[in-house]
Amino acid sequence: MSLLNTIKDAQKDAMRAKDKIRLGTIRMLLAGVKQREIDERIELNDADVLALLTKMVKQRKDAAAQFEQANRQDLVDVELAEIVILQDFLPQALTEEELSSLLAQAISETNPSSMQDMGKVMAWLKPKVQGRADMGQVSSKIKAALNA
Repeated sequence: MSLLNTIKDAQKDAMRAKDKIRLGTIRMLLAGVKQREIDERIELNDADVLALLTKMVKQRKDAAAQFEQANRQDLVDVELAEIVILQDFLPQALTEEELSSLLAQAISETNPSSMQDMGKVMAWLKPKVQGRADMGQVSSKIKAALNA
């Protein structure tokens, strides 16, 4: 079953359970999917939906941090609740060991000679870690490995 169908089924379950927060978050996600499909005149596949989910989680984390600075705990709680719901649809996160193993494999297969080849390594890694690891963290690990 595709990720989009899973999300739509979760929407129906949230409606039946009368879970307003979960339903609102899922509707927001589906609206984002629909918006992108209309804007780009394409039908999103699982990888595209996964990228959208990752982006939405990052946006919620950033918003929660800003609300925290503004001492708005009520809004922080809403953002954190949405993050938990969105993460239900993301694949299992990679452990440090798995990420290090993938990084080593990427470096051995792409054979980068300098920092200018970071894009090659990132392009090899991105489809394998998308939604399973923070891409900023992955980028910093690649930089550290290439500088070593």
